[in-house]
Amino acid sequence: MTVQDDELFAQARAWLAEDPDPDTRAELAALLEAAEATDGTAVQPQARLAERFAGTLQFGTAGLRGELGAGPMRMNRSVVVRAAAGLARYLVAEGATTAPAESPGLVVIGYDARHKSADFARDTAAVMVGAGLRAALLPRPLPTPVLAFAIRHLGAVAGVMVTASHNPPRDNGYKVYLGDGAQIVPPADAGIAARIASVGSLAEVPLAEGGGEVLGEELVEAYLARALTVVDPGSPRELRIVHTALHGVGGELVGDAFVRAGFPEPVPVAEQAAPDPDFPTVAFPNPEEPGAMDLAYATARAAADSGGPVDLVLANDPDADRCAVAVPDAEAPDGWRMLHGDEVGALLAEHLVRKGVSGTFAESIVSSTLLGKLAAAAGLPHAETLTGFKWISRAPGLRYGYEEALGYCVDPEGVRDKDGITAALLVAELAAELRQKGSTLTDLLDELAVRHGLHATDQLSVRVSDLSLIAAGMRRLRTDPPRALAGLTVTAADDLSTGSAGLPPTDGLRYQLSGTSAARVIVRPSGTEPKLKCYLEVVVPVAELAELPEARAKADQVLARLKTDIASAADI
Repeated sequence: MTVQDDELFAQARAWLAEDPDPDTRAELAALLEAAEATDGTAVQPQARLAERFAGTLQFGTAGLRGELGAGPMRMNRSVVVRAAAGLARYLVAEGATTAPAESPGLVVIGYDARHKSADFARDTAAVMVGAGLRAALLPRPLPTPVLAFAIRHLGAVAGVMVTASHNPPRDNGYKVYLGDGAQIVPPADAGIAARIASVGSLAEVPLAEGGGEVLGEELVEAYLARALTVVDPGSPRELRIVHTALHGVGGELVGDAFVRAGFPEPVPVAEQAAPDPDFPTVAFPNPEEPGAMDLAYATARAAADSGGPVDLVLANDPDADRCAVAVPDAEAPDGWRMLHGDEVGALLAEHLVRKGVSGTFAESIVSSTLLGKLAAAAGLPHAETLTGFKWISRAPGLRYGYEEALGYCVDPEGVRDKDGITAALLVAELAAELRQKGSTLTDLLDELAVRHGLHATDQLSVRVSDLSLIAAGMRRLRTDPPRALAGLTVTAADDLSTGSAGLPPTDGLRYQLSGTSAARVIVRPSGTEPKLKCYLEVVVPVAELAELPEARAKADQVLARLKTDIASAADI
């Protein structure tokens, strides 16, 4: 046994002694026993143990997110108690208990239906109360936008949402909001991380017995009442919808919201309607992943056979802060085509413009440039931010914000974050209005293409098991940047890590291209998953509707070549 082994085993024993969870204690004890029993020839047990203690799960602007399990590199109750203690110390130091808030010292805590979510939420409440703050737990597993709403509605100083959103079943996460109802950004993230790092033994963290109060259903009622305000009382409601919650927590609230708003109750995808932390029918519980929508399309076909045509298929991710939209398409293999997030983003923007709203339209830099043209045509301010709603939600004068990854904020005064439930209501209102006029969402997209040019977007997303491959790809692009992609000349290359006009530094690269068409490519590591993402956009001018098929074919060709060329340039 080596000195390194001795140190590893000592770390593991110390962690084991403090672990409050019998499940992870048993897991770690078994790993430790197997590692200690080996004669040195079988390295697998030591390697598995060492991986758990190779560092600590890092707290950043996405909070915490990682695989469930024992040890500091996993999501577990020990890690969560330390994170909560660090957050509590940060809030106290910032004057949260005496700040002139509606509810000084109140921290609202929500959680989804993933494995250990309820435990992590209760631990967080116990830590907050033990630190002299007040804690209020949402009444049951609920969507992330309900937590974001509750912070502003109750005048809290902060909020915590326990969720891993659309990550695989083995993951969980910890998302932190401050009193404005928006996710944390620098320097708050670094301040909280420093306080977390200062937490020593868990025995030093005061835990209140039965910490905090459990909010009643009146909070959910208040959220639903606010959600209904995004649609006009007199707008059309005749629409047939299929909805899937993808085994998450959004199904019940979506059904309630639609019925209360006067729409026919959506037809649920029965196999995916109830929360299930194992997500048994999908490989990844993300509407964007291949196969995730198959059961929804099958349900729509069955519903059409038994009760007449279905107009829309709507999907939420497991914590219901995202919304996917699919429309009938006779040429698609399943008879349905899921709209890109950028297409839905443009449709919602156009709908809000027609409603006569005022305020800033904001989007992330990886989203389509079409939003800026829509805003300019309506005489509205437009803003670009870094990726993520923690940035979009802070755009000055925000009235509407979206990101291409199916996230839409249509009521920032109510929910200063993406909200898949209010977005679904607004999409349905638009579709019903168009249906009454004998038109469709795709018809409106065609109109926008003629008015502003066809904006075709796509994404190349490479999932890796070795994170060094992502760093190597970014390094390769920086040291040997492409001069042309898809036969188009790179006219501008921005290294976003140095910052750019109005944007803080971030790890990303942006290329502007021109030639037979205009295009843009942005490459960045994902902030929540082990992926390298490449965001692609091609803009093709269109003079009339008859030119659209040719324009789409051209855009598809350029997008396909962009994928190939950027993958080759990054060697991924």
